[in-house]
Amino acid sequence: MSEYEHLASGNETPTQADESASTARRLGPTFRPTHPVALAPVTAPAHSLDGFVREFLHELHSAVGVTLARSSVNDQYIALASTVRNYLMARWLETTKKVRESKAKTVAYLSAEYLLGRQLGNALLATGLEDIARQAMEACGLDYETLRAQEVEPGLGNGGLGRLAACFIDSLATIGIPSIGYGIRYEYGIFRQTFVDGRQVEQPDNWLELGAPWEFPHPEAAVEVNFAGHTEQYTAPDGKQRTRWVPGWSVLGEPCNYMVPGYQNGRVNTLRLWRARAKRAFDLAQFNAGDYVEAVRAQTFAENITKVLYPEDSTPQGKELRLQQQYFFVACSIRDFIVNMLEEGCDLHQLPERVIFQMNDTHPVVAIPELMRILVDEQGWEWDDAWNTTRQCFAYTCHTLLPEALEVWPAELFARLLPRHYEIIDRINAEFLAEIRATYPGDETKVAAMSIITAGSAPAVRMAYLATVAGIKVNGVAGLHSQLLRDQVFSDFSTLWPDKFTNVTNGVTPRRFVRLANPRLADLITDALGVGWLTDLERLTELEQFAEDAEFRERFAAVKRRNKRHLAARLKARDGIELPLDNMLDVMVKRLHEYKRQSLKLLHIVSLYERIKSGKLSLEDVTPRNFIFGAKAAPGYRIAKQTIHLLNQVAATINADPALEGRLKVFFPPNYNVTLAERVIPAADLSEQISLAGKEASGTGNMKFALSGALTIGTLDGANVEIRDQVGEENFFLFGMTEPEVTALEAQGYHPRDYYESDPDLKAAVDMIASGVFSGDDLEPAQALVNNLLHEDRFMAFADFRTYMDAQARVEVAYADQDDWVRRAVLNVARAGYFSSDRSIRDYLARIWRADPLT
Repeated sequence: MSEYEHLASGNETPTQADESASTARRLGPTFRPTHPVALAPVTAPAHSLDGFVREFLHELHSAVGVTLARSSVNDQYIALASTVRNYLMARWLETTKKVRESKAKTVAYLSAEYLLGRQLGNALLATGLEDIARQAMEACGLDYETLRAQEVEPGLGNGGLGRLAACFIDSLATIGIPSIGYGIRYEYGIFRQTFVDGRQVEQPDNWLELGAPWEFPHPEAAVEVNFAGHTEQYTAPDGKQRTRWVPGWSVLGEPCNYMVPGYQNGRVNTLRLWRARAKRAFDLAQFNAGDYVEAVRAQTFAENITKVLYPEDSTPQGKELRLQQQYFFVACSIRDFIVNMLEEGCDLHQLPERVIFQMNDTHPVVAIPELMRILVDEQGWEWDDAWNTTRQCFAYTCHTLLPEALEVWPAELFARLLPRHYEIIDRINAEFLAEIRATYPGDETKVAAMSIITAGSAPAVRMAYLATVAGIKVNGVAGLHSQLLRDQVFSDFSTLWPDKFTNVTNGVTPRRFVRLANPRLADLITDALGVGWLTDLERLTELEQFAEDAEFRERFAAVKRRNKRHLAARLKARDGIELPLDNMLDVMVKRLHEYKRQSLKLLHIVSLYERIKSGKLSLEDVTPRNFIFGAKAAPGYRIAKQTIHLLNQVAATINADPALEGRLKVFFPPNYNVTLAERVIPAADLSEQISLAGKEASGTGNMKFALSGALTIGTLDGANVEIRDQVGEENFFLFGMTEPEVTALEAQGYHPRDYYESDPDLKAAVDMIASGVFSGDDLEPAQALVNNLLHEDRFMAFADFRTYMDAQARVEVAYADQDDWVRRAVLNVARAGYFSSDRSIRDYLARIWRADPLT
């Protein structure tokens, strides 16, 4: 029995002095409390073991309101998080003070998504308190890992876009750049995915249910945000005609602050997320009259704006809500920066020297007309003066090549919801088109192609075009992607303004995705290189010499084996999955979208299975593999959800077939998120990056896998091109068409059935799916996928099938030589240092932002 168990099991509540004395016995003779911990000031510094325990018990008693003996795991987690948060507080306030006093140029990062992951481990790493926290919890009779696992990660993002934003704010803080992240504090994040009979079922992601110890809400600093209504002309005191917006309704935006600590540098930046609430939340008269629903209608209506990440927008109501979300958060953010980040009386003509608003994709682009509205309507500036300033304050990152992903808003909706902003966009467009007509006289085709607002009976606002016209720079996120933006997506604009376009290849933070996610590998690297590489990741090149060191390779292989054991234990506890430990781990984890081609991976698995069952392939010749998928499909994306259903059907059939003797296993753990990624990625042997060339902007999962020692099988798409260049073509399993070959095939006409008829393996795999072998009586997902691939196959899975199968055969040959495979894996890690988000941020600073670290 522990020293606390007898207190917890009795009827009496233990005194705080009892707990202090008990803790003193655990810590030994150096810990000598002379007063009740919770009632006396905490005088010992939190970075000492004594101080940490005192602070932890203080938080448990005073903030959570329980004794240790009576506390739940969640109580203990809240107290631990609060203890670490308190340690960061002074650094946070000091950083904020220095930024304001220095009047330094600030990077304001505008993003609708931040996929942060769990905060406790990252905060402890940043503060250097990991070991002390573990020892303190042990001294209190608690298990640190249990408390860490209690944290629910905030699912405030959908995938790579949100995770990139989280990596970038981490790097901004680590490099010491004055910055603030702005976004939305969704009450329910990306849905919690469950499977019912193999089908995806979305459940609310109630990430706030057990408390939010990392959040600092400030209702007193709420910002008023207006919508709808109309505009009117009036004569200003200076005699000039002005426009004012008479809104139809308003809500309040309440800031919720989160600390963003730099890695052991004393800097703590801010992430400010906004939640909506009503100006008048409760109507007492309606309530007293018995109309209880109407009494709270205003609050319900307002809260809907920040209720859910990306509301399903296949309905007019859903589209309107999305636009409300986007304007809500940028209106709050622009106002906040001007009022709270700048000193009182600051001349807004200096705004370009004080801030760069980086727009993470098109979601925040309505910030451009919002700043124009503030300068022209509220500050009384002349239009040209305001436009000149605004055009120097914004930069735009484009994250896609798919036309449907470049946001376009119906003009009718935009003008109804944001009438003044639509007028401003209309004038920006008119002046821009006058410039185009002067540059290309008589070329009305060019004018129509470049117009921000489309013509016709249903005009629409092209937000990417607005961002390109107004932004000081436009960047893609990988070399190939940026080239395609210039040559295809924005070709007219890049011809007009060639210097406006640049590239910044994405990166990932090594603090989370190496040190936290893969601590055993991080320790091995530190043993080899010493300290310092976590903030200078290109030092990993020093590992190359160890690829030829047999002892180092064995230690590297041991890390991978241990990571697999940890993953297996997690999947067993989380999902009841029994993961064979000796099989190759072949992983495809990413958002479910047709262009990412989970369907091609499915065809590979089914083809292997069909060849074994038909006797074409001997079981002894099959490399034992565990295939792991992780993916969520958007709730309204029918074919994606059917693909998930079929994957689960295939998994159930293969896993239950005793004839395979466990040599092929397929697993699809539900609700893939950052927390699960931190277990899956370090254990992976093979990274599947198989999108159609020219469709993926960059990808960051590919970088995380390479940094964890997984070899990549992939196409020349997105950042795969640069990964292959860095790690060496001999350490990358390349297949598939190049982007020019894809374009040529599209131009001549792509007929997927021709590939089906000419490739016996492909035909056999497709026929096996269509036959119902995997589906039983539920043929809908199989029929849907087969019909889609045979008659459309928009992303050319059939065209790349044969080269993909050939590349997989090369994988099997390479994997058979385990020692050489490990050597290649070491080289992947050694040569992947380029893909640090620190390097990405330095590229942004040099090419776009022109901001300096805070001294």
